[in-house]
Amino acid sequence: NLVLCSKGVPQTMATFGLEAFLDGAGCKFVFYLHRVARGVSLSTTCLLSGFQAIKLCPSISRWMEARIRSPNCIVFCCFLCWVLHLVVNIPIASYVTGPINSKNMSMEKVHRYCSSHLSGTLFSVMAVIYTFTDGMCLALMVWTSGSMVHVLHRHKQRVQHIRSSSLSPRTSHETRATHTILILVSMFVSFHALASILSYWITQIDNPSHWLRSISVLVSSGFPT
Repeated sequence: NLVLCSKGVPQTMATFGLEAFLDGAGCKFVFYLHRVARGVSLSTTCLLSGFQAIKLCPSISRWMEARIRSPNCIVFCCFLCWVLHLVVNIPIASYVTGPINSKNMSMEKVHRYCSSHLSGTLFSVMAVIYTFTDGMCLALMVWTSGSMVHVLHRHKQRVQHIRSSSLSPRTSHETRATHTILILVSMFVSFHALASILSYWITQIDNPSHWLRSISVLVSSGFPT
């Protein structure tokens, strides 16, 4: 909800022709809130997949399995995600400069309703941090989902002889769970990878078109939707 509201609502207002509806502080807050919400959404989705994989895979130690059943462990991990992204995204305020300045288009990247100064060492460091965290989350999601699919497939093979005598035409629980996992991880990786590519592309273009920015916003809102 935070991702959709912090990005979708201002973008929609700008698309309908509203200009300068956010001041400098408003632009900084909206961009900061969007980055934090996006990062927390990404991290907690990976945590959910990780907890499920740990509980499902028999190769995980009993100590770890007992730990993750505690609600305090899950709450603590979610709290760490919030703290991490609240701290990492603090530099956002330094390069989001405020409302659109049409007189100095060459120095700023325009995002319909706000502008940002995308140059210098700070931006390069932030780009590396964002790329690393996003890549790590995507890799973790693929690994945990693949582990769960592998375990479900082996379990289905073990009980195949029991179900072979059953006359019920319904799909097995393992197959339905596998389909759900594959759909989730496919959407997760596709939307986030494409959104990252489009965001990087926009930063490398001197004058990105309104269509390109709108498509980037639409793709980045796809998975939360």
